Amino acid sequence: MAAENLIGFPDSPFFVRATVNTFRSIRLLSDSDHSKPNLYLVGFMGVGKSAIGRRAARELGLRFIDSDHQIEKEQKRKIPEIFASEGEPYFRQLERQFIENGHPESGCVVSCGGGLVVQTGMKELLKGKGVVICLFASAESIIERTSRNKNRPLLNVADPAAKVRALLEEREPIYMDSGACITTEGRTISEVVRHMIRTYKANARSFSE
Repeated sequence: MAAENLIGFPDSPFFVRATVNTFRSIRLLSDSDHSKPNLYLVGFMGVGKSAIGRRAARELGLRFIDSDHQIEKEQKRKIPEIFASEGEPYFRQLERQFIENGHPESGCVVSCGGGLVVQTGMKELLKGKGVVICLFASAESIIERTSRNKNRPLLNVADPAAKVRALLEEREPIYMDSGACITTEGRTISEVVRHMIRTYKANARSFSE
């Protein structure tokens, strides 16, 4: 199978706070970066936000940040450990802190955890900070792909497939209202990225006016 097709996207049904040291560790953005609003990728776990986001960041000349990985770095422990020891509400607080002040204000492509945007007020917060794009995949695709990743505490249940379907039903209206939605059916990563970049550029104009 060609590398471009490694992330297969079937139909969609509807198709921590950061420390001062963290900011110092993030490279200084060039003047051109400062003119580019952040691009926030939202959507359910397993839809390809990280893989597609990295490619889009390279092509746009922006920095790529994964919210989950950044939180793990700050907390010095994996997300399942945070859930186990502190609970989901604490993790959601870390996500909010990351969005509020844990990353640069411009020049980044940010892959957001699947539950980040569903928190009260978060979609409005993201829309105020940059361009928001939501990626979709079918429940079947998500179930297949997340089964290979054990770093998913919400799916640590007896019937992960049923949990995926229940969460999708609950979250889908919020995802749909969070920003521009991109259908990924029958597309390669490159095709999705091209669509994403066109959408980003069209919406980024409103932040520079």
